[in-house]
Amino acid sequence: MRSRYSAYTLTREDYLLATWHPRTRPASLDLTGQPAQQWLGLTVKRHEQTAADRAIVEFVARYKINGRAHRLHEISSFMRENGRWFYVDGEIL
Repeated sequence: MRSRYSAYTLTREDYLLATWHPRTRPASLDLTGQPAQQWLGLTVKRHEQTAADRAIVEFVARYKINGRAHRLHEISSFMRENGRWFYVDGEIL
């Protein structure tokens, strides 16, 4: 989760797509076409391995767009395949 947050802060679309499960991965994210975001921090509220190859992470990411503060509160689902964890989807709270 922290590595995906860092990838967002660095606009590393390649890393985000590589760590997104192929079943739910979009063709692209077009991060450069988005309004400029100033990322302020990540708080992992909880993480839980729900099965041998499944886990969830609840987090809050804070950022600003044009000086206005925002926060993303999500519970993300992850799946492990061939020893690698992949982001599957998330529920925004």
